[in-house]
Amino acid sequence: MTAIEHDQDLNPYMQGNYRPVREEVTEFELEVLGEIPTELSGRYLRNGPNPFAEVPSNHHWFLGAGMVHGIRLLEGEAKWYRNRYVGSAELSKFRGQDDIPGYNWNAGSGGPNTNVGGFAGKTWAMVEAGGCPVELGYELETLGRNNFEGTLPGAFTAHPKIDPSSGEMHAMTYAWPQWFDHVQYVVVASNGHVRKTLDIPLPGMTMMHDMSLTEKYAIIYDQPVTVNFNLLEEGSNFPFSWSPDYGNRVGFLPRLGDVDDIVWVDVPVGYAFHPMNAFDNDDGSVTIDLCKYEKLFDTDLRGPLGDGLPRLERWNVNPESRSVTIDVIDERANEFPRHRHDVGGQPYRYGYSVSISSDPTDGWQTLKHDLQSGETMVFDHGAGRAGGEAVFVPKEASNEEDAGYLMTFVHDLNNDSAEFVVIDAQDFSRGYVAQVKIPKRIPFGFHGNWVSDKSVAP
Repeated sequence: MTAIEHDQDLNPYMQGNYRPVREEVTEFELEVLGEIPTELSGRYLRNGPNPFAEVPSNHHWFLGAGMVHGIRLLEGEAKWYRNRYVGSAELSKFRGQDDIPGYNWNAGSGGPNTNVGGFAGKTWAMVEAGGCPVELGYELETLGRNNFEGTLPGAFTAHPKIDPSSGEMHAMTYAWPQWFDHVQYVVVASNGHVRKTLDIPLPGMTMMHDMSLTEKYAIIYDQPVTVNFNLLEEGSNFPFSWSPDYGNRVGFLPRLGDVDDIVWVDVPVGYAFHPMNAFDNDDGSVTIDLCKYEKLFDTDLRGPLGDGLPRLERWNVNPESRSVTIDVIDERANEFPRHRHDVGGQPYRYGYSVSISSDPTDGWQTLKHDLQSGETMVFDHGAGRAGGEAVFVPKEASNEEDAGYLMTFVHDLNNDSAEFVVIDAQDFSRGYVAQVKIPKRIPFGFHGNWVSDKSVAP
C-alpha cells in the first residue's frame, strides 16, 4: 500500500476483508478440525467497526457501528458462532426503533466498536474517545448502555487495564469533542463501580488510545496525534492527524498520587497505539514494551497502515533523571501485542503480537517473543491467511508463564472464509490444536478477549 491521499475515491479500508458484513447470523454444528481442549469453557469475543450503511470515500476505518463476533466453547465443542451489532442511537434510528436504554452522557450517536470483554460478571463493549460502555447479554444481544451502574461521571475508553492483584480496572479516557484540555484517569472497583476519577491537564487534545499500569504507576501517553481543525473544516469524520511539533512524552502518575505528583518524561517523536506491558525496576526506572510507529495519520488519513508500520521496542524510562533508553526487540512489523494476564504490570518473559502488513495477502503471522533470550518464534498461518490479535488463555495444569493457548480469528483470502483457531503457546510446531470453520466471513477488526464461564456465567 502506498501513501493514501485524502481525496482518493478507492478507500482501501473498505475493500477486501475490511469491507463490512451486514447480516447478523447464528450458526450451530460448526466443523472442527483437531480437538478443542475441554478445559476451555466460555466465549471468545472480538469487536470491530462494521458500517451498516454506505460511507463517504474519506471514511476512516476506526469509525462505523460496532459488531461483535463470538464463538462459544464447551466440553470440547464449538456450540455456536454469532455476530451481532452493538446497539446505539444511530443504529436504532436506522432500524426505526427506540434508542437503547441507558444514560448517554455526551449524546453520542455511535456504539462501541473497539473492544469487548468480561468484567464484574458482565460483558462489555467499549470504544475510545469517550463513549459509554454498552452491556451485552451472554448471546451478544444489546442490553443497553451501562455507566457502571450510574457511577461513571462521563467518558470511558476502549483500553482499560485490569490489575491482576486487586481485580480493579484502570483507564485513561479522552473525550471528543467535549474535552480539549484534559484527560481523566478512572478506577473501577472489582464490583463494577467507579471509585476514583482524576482530571489530568494536557496542552491539547491528543488521541490517547491506551495506557499502561505498573505496581507504582498509571502511565499516560501524551503523543503527537491531535485534533486537526483544518480536517474538521473539510468535513472529516475523524479529525486527528500527525502533529510532530506537539512533542511526545510519557507521564508517570503514582497510583495513590495526585496531578501534582505526575512526572513527565520527553521521549522520541512517534506514536504507539498499544503497549505490550510495563513494569517497575529496582533502580526506580520503568520498562515499557510497545509497538511504535515513526509517524501516523500523516498522508494516510483513513487508517493506520499507509504511513509505515510499527516495530516492537523496549523503553527504559527513569522518572527521576527524566531519561530514556530504547532498544529494538523486533524490527519487523508488530501490532496488537498481548501477554498472559496475571503478569500485567510485572516483570515477564513472553509477549505475543501480529506481524501485520499493509497487504493482508502477505499473510499475518502470529509472533511469540521470548524477552529473556531475545528469540522470536513465528506461527505462519499460510499464504494468504491473516491472523488477528492473539489472546492468551492459561492452561489449568501448569503455572509456567507460556503454558496456555493462543486463540484468534483467521481470514483466508484464498477463499474469503474465516476460522477460529487455537494454538499451543508453548509449541508452535504442533500446528493448530483446533480449527473451527466459520460459515461466514469475519471482517478485520480490533480487540477481543476470552471470557470464561467462570467470569461471566451463561
